[in-house]
Amino acid sequence: MRLLPKNHGMGWAAYALLGYLGFFLIDPIMDRAGAATWAWTGLGMLLFLVMYFALYWVCGWKTVALSVGVMLLGVAYLPFNSGASCFFIYAASFFAFEEKATTAFQYIAGVVAVLAVELYLLRSPHIAWFVDIGLLLVVGTLNVHFSQRARAQKKLLRAQEEIEHLAKIAERERIARDLHDVLGHTLSVIVLKSELASKLAERDPVRAKAEMTDVEQTARAALAEVRQAIGGYRSNGLVAELAQARATLETAGITVECDQAEVSLPATQESVLSLAVREAVTNVVRHAHAARCRLELKTADGVCRLSIQDDGRGGFQPEGNGLAGMRERVEALGGTLRRETQGGTRLQITLPLPDPLKDPVHNPVHDPVQDPLQGGLHGSLHGPLPEAKPA
Repeated sequence: MRLLPKNHGMGWAAYALLGYLGFFLIDPIMDRAGAATWAWTGLGMLLFLVMYFALYWVCGWKTVALSVGVMLLGVAYLPFNSGASCFFIYAASFFAFEEKATTAFQYIAGVVAVLAVELYLLRSPHIAWFVDIGLLLVVGTLNVHFSQRARAQKKLLRAQEEIEHLAKIAERERIARDLHDVLGHTLSVIVLKSELASKLAERDPVRAKAEMTDVEQTARAALAEVRQAIGGYRSNGLVAELAQARATLETAGITVECDQAEVSLPATQESVLSLAVREAVTNVVRHAHAARCRLELKTADGVCRLSIQDDGRGGFQPEGNGLAGMRERVEALGGTLRRETQGGTRLQITLPLPDPLKDPVHNPVHDPVQDPLQGGLHGSLHGPLPEAKPA
């Protein structure tokens, strides 16, 4: 039987928070309480633990009911044990996770009022007022802040996922439209001319040969158009990723500065930089707590430099899988990745630009290695078609 549900979001902290129960044990220990007092104390702890772990499984009015139960446990035990004030703190901390912040603060104010009335009736010393109510307000207010921030983060992640989903749908539709425009009419012409040539093969061989020549030329033109379309997708890949990054950051309430130069890159390098932009922006949104972010893409001295800099919390953190994978991809292309964490975080990626005169195979459009079509069609596009063998 599990005490906590899977993916409840608290992790080990849910158990660490039970440390507040130590206050409930101070009085029996200091007073060297007898068996009856310890039995009464144990009963209170058992009831609390049942309600505490149940609170992680319920929502809505059940959360409110159990939180009130924890508070009433404090009301029942405070006259006999000053450490029972911890139950009021627990109740306030769970009320803080109400969906609306105003409702959460109203519940917390109610817990403070109940505790204040009981402290007054018990004529508790001033130090108890200061410690108990002060700690209750601090814990409750911080939990309201973090719960509202966690909800905003979840909404942002859902919005980002929706944007990515819609972008993929739009891209698929664009590819379908472009391929239809590029190939639809051309393939229809090829079919018609091929049918005509087959009909003319016996009665008018000369005209049939002319029609087949037209078919060859039309097919070459279609393949060139397909290659041009693929080159267009590649050249817009990094541009589209930067635009998506800007939209994501602005959705997160982060002010964006973008200094982007026009850069012509091989398909492999463009893909690596696009993945780097996506990973870096995801880290900024999830972990940086930044207010501003600057994206910069420049070329100079035969290298391309991509820089993503935020003014978030920075600090040295071990590299996660995403950053480690990014570094491996960059270094595989002979580039470098620098990470600076003072006054925020700055990632700078440098990739060498190939010389198109010395290294023509890295042309982003005519790359037989990177182009899945050209690898198989290079010969037919840049040389005569093989002659048909006689039947």
